Amino acid sequence: MSSSLDKLRALTSRLEDKLEQKEKLPSDVSSVPSEKESKVENTPKKQIDTQEKKKNESSNDSVRAENILRVKALYEKLKIFEKSPDFDNIFIYKAMNLSGIGLKEEDFGEVRTGKYIQVIAITYEPDKNGKKKAKNISLGYFGKAETLDEGLKNEIIEFVLRWRYEKAFQNLEHYKVLIARVEVPSSTLF
Repeated sequence: MSSSLDKLRALTSRLEDKLEQKEKLPSDVSSVPSEKESKVENTPKKQIDTQEKKKNESSNDSVRAENILRVKALYEKLKIFEKSPDFDNIFIYKAMNLSGIGLKEEDFGEVRTGKYIQVIAITYEPDKNGKKKAKNISLGYFGKAETLDEGLKNEIIEFVLRWRYEKAFQNLEHYKVLIARVEVPSSTLF
């Protein structure tokens, strides 16, 4: 494995650790409450939940902003703009995949000998009968796997993973909007 791929894995691991830490309560809480903890004890639960929610949202917003900046930089560096000129339109695709390089846990980053490296966007379009069919669109062609530069390979992988990460944020946003539209009864357990 190259150092770039190791750096990408380390970054992913750090991001997952940070998200995990935010979801967990501290396990080493001392028996003597600090000033901050005593303020929390006197604060209504609903207010605490709202404060935590806002803190998590602002943290997610900064992670998302950093991610989108990197996606845009890779979009330009990998010349994805040649096939999809409007950056914002790359997120209308339903999915994105990579041919010629493994992205599964067991073959992550491995190039497939004899294959061609491409970034593939997947969309669904109606056929002549009006039935939705998956359509693959090549956003970038990078040649044969055997001739692919290691640094370029890592940037291609990073682009696809970061695109997926942003797409996940967009899906979360969609569900937050829908949940906000649902009237929650006052007698709920939550």
